[in-house]
Amino acid sequence: MTVRELEPKALWNKFADLNAVPRPSKKEERVITFMKSFGENLGLETFVDSVGNVIIKKPATKGMEDRATVVMQSHLDMVHQKNNDTNFDFDKQGIEMRIEGDWVKAKGTTLGADNGLGVATIMAILESSTIIHPSIEALFTIDEETGMTGAKGLKGGLLNGSILLNLDTEEDDEIGVGCAGGIDVTAERTYHQEATEGSQIGYTISVNGLQGGHSGMDIHKGFGNANKIMNRLLFDAFENFGLRISEIKGGGLRNAIPRESNAIVVIDAVHKDAFLHELSLLISDIKSELKTNEPQLQVSINKTNLSKQVMELGVQEGLIKAIYAACNGVYRMSADIPDLVETSNNIASVSVENGHIKVACLTRSSVESSKIDLANSLRATFELIGCEVSLSGDYPGWTPNMDSAILKVLVTIYEKLHQQKPKVAACHAGLECGILGQNYPEMDMISFGPNIKGAHSPDERTQISSVQKYWDFVLEILKEIPNK
Repeated sequence: MTVRELEPKALWNKFADLNAVPRPSKKEERVITFMKSFGENLGLETFVDSVGNVIIKKPATKGMEDRATVVMQSHLDMVHQKNNDTNFDFDKQGIEMRIEGDWVKAKGTTLGADNGLGVATIMAILESSTIIHPSIEALFTIDEETGMTGAKGLKGGLLNGSILLNLDTEEDDEIGVGCAGGIDVTAERTYHQEATEGSQIGYTISVNGLQGGHSGMDIHKGFGNANKIMNRLLFDAFENFGLRISEIKGGGLRNAIPRESNAIVVIDAVHKDAFLHELSLLISDIKSELKTNEPQLQVSINKTNLSKQVMELGVQEGLIKAIYAACNGVYRMSADIPDLVETSNNIASVSVENGHIKVACLTRSSVESSKIDLANSLRATFELIGCEVSLSGDYPGWTPNMDSAILKVLVTIYEKLHQQKPKVAACHAGLECGILGQNYPEMDMISFGPNIKGAHSPDERTQISSVQKYWDFVLEILKEIPNK
């Protein structure tokens, strides 16, 4: 069986069509063209706004003209992550999908279910001639994953809807009413390089096999961060054997917990045996600590050609200590919402190469002051070693409204369909609702979606039975939209 044969066929076929189009964040030109053509071919009012968001409007079906206009919203871009042994070009290839039991996965890459299933849902409804619905304004935003520039750039007055359905939640028994805001923290500096000596030998250290995952939704799960693990090894070997760093390449996207890190290092040959023995013990300890959450963790140390240059000593010492000191993971749990991470940080990437250091973090919080507090803590840590630290990409959270009228509608429908109450929750991910609400403050917003696991990692997968459950929920919601 192929993905196109799954039920509901209308949704899965649109998802397959969408996944054939490369759509990395900040490179959405092809998917914008694809979506614009889709709307125009249906004969619907379709336009692209000044930043690249695509808006398609469809009139209400017969008998639904008196209902409130609904904005159905999802983002077009997807996170691009792949396993090291997967040969794949995200800029040129469509996602290759496969079915494993009740799950759809990709072959060694992210699947794009985040947020492609939401996009496909809206496309199927726009195309249908039988689904009952009120007037719909379909909003397909760009660049949600790396800056939310689509939501930030959407101007007021383009939409008339009073209700927004955001289809970007990843648990099918949850209704989202709030989310975290975020800010990028970037530390950079230059350094002088020093020549190596003939009495020294070179090694590569590699950390891989980690789960990775979403740097918001998964940040509390205790997954390993490849950059922090690598730094722990470097710190120990520097303290005990005077290890010198030639190069580090760790992690990647800010919104993905880093799964891999690689370093090229130099030690004095006289310390070879002690160095390898000491690190083998430390690696064993780390694996033991993480054995439950990271059973596939691998750390390798291999001899390599001696690098010609290494970082200057003082800068190296400062960097290792700064990364050790920098917060990674949960900073504060919410005092108001049980089990909700309030504030966190992901040390997403560390690059040391050719005289330049760059450390990139994503700090999230549902409390604005706490977000800035943690960002300033990171800033202070890296400024102490002479880095220039920039705070950028700031976006607000979405404050929960427990008196929301559309929330009451969704809870009632969910209870009727499933004879149990849904979870009503805020999440520690960044949704676009808070940003969209700045120009549309009167819009009543809600978020929901099907089960998606491992988002932002090559283990991303979505549950087939859950997609059917979610689709039925969507259709019932559209029937029950209240009057204007």
